[in-house]
Amino acid sequence: MEITDTTAFYSAFLLTLLAGLSTGIGASLAFFSHTNNHKFLSVGMGFSAGVMIYVSFGEILIKAQNNFSTIYGEIQGEAFTLLAFFGGFALSALIDYLVPGDVNPHELKSDTQLKELQQYDNSLQKHSLKRTGIFTAIAIGVHNFPEGFATFISALDGLMLGIPIALAIAIHNIPEGMAVSLPIYHATGDKKKAFYYAIGSGIAEPVGALIGFFLLLPLMGDITLGVTFGVVAGIMIYISFDELLPAARLYGNAHTTIIGIALGMGVMSFSLLLFKVIL
Repeated sequence: MEITDTTAFYSAFLLTLLAGLSTGIGASLAFFSHTNNHKFLSVGMGFSAGVMIYVSFGEILIKAQNNFSTIYGEIQGEAFTLLAFFGGFALSALIDYLVPGDVNPHELKSDTQLKELQQYDNSLQKHSLKRTGIFTAIAIGVHNFPEGFATFISALDGLMLGIPIALAIAIHNIPEGMAVSLPIYHATGDKKKAFYYAIGSGIAEPVGALIGFFLLLPLMGDITLGVTFGVVAGIMIYISFDELLPAARLYGNAHTTIIGIALGMGVMSFSLLLFKVIL
C-alpha cells in the first residue's frame, strides 16, 4: 500500500464519501417510490454480500497473511491473520451489542413495518416516531465508522478492490437511508429535514475512514497492514452475514438472494481476473 500517493488517498476518500452519501438514495426512494416491491433491494443486498464475501476470503485475508508471514513465517502469520479477522468480527458484534435493538440498523424492518411508519397521526406518536428516526441516524452513524474505514483501506490498496467494495457498501446503505428518513418524514412532514438526517448518518463513513487512517499512519508497516486487512475482512464478513443476507431474504426471497450473491461473486471474480490479465 503506497500511503504517500496523494492521488490514491483522494481517490479512496472520494469512493468512501460516495458510498456513505448513498443513504440519500434510500431517502429519495422512501419519498418517491409508490410500490412496496423491494425485490430490487433483495438482489442488491445479495450482490453486496457476494462481493464482500468473495473479496474478503479471496483477496483481503491473503494480503493480511502475506504481511504477517513476511515477519513471522507461514504458520504464525496465518495464526495472526485469524486473530485479526476475528478481531474485526468481534468489533462489529460489540457495536451491535451496545446499540439498542429498537434503533439498530441491523434489526431489519419488513414492508409491513415500514408501512406502519406512515400511520402515526397524533402529536405524541409523531414525537416518538421522530425520536426513533434520530436515534436510528445516530446508530447508523456509529455502525458506519468501521464500514467507512474498511472501504477506505480497501480503496487505498487499489481501485481494483476499492470500486466494487465501495459499490457494495453503497448498495447496503440504501435501506439504511430509508430507515432514517421514513420516521422523520412522517413525523415532521419535512422531506428536506429527513433527507439531511439520512445524509448525516452516511457522513460517518468518510469521517471514520480519516480517523482510522491518521491513527494508523504513524504505525504503518507489515504488522499494521496485516492487522488492518484482517480486521477489514472480519468487518465485511460480519456485515454480509448479519445484515446483508438477512435483508436480501426479507426484501425478496431465496431466489432473488442467491441471484444477487452469484452476480456479486461473478462480477468481483471476473473483474479481478481481468485486472490481472491487463497488468
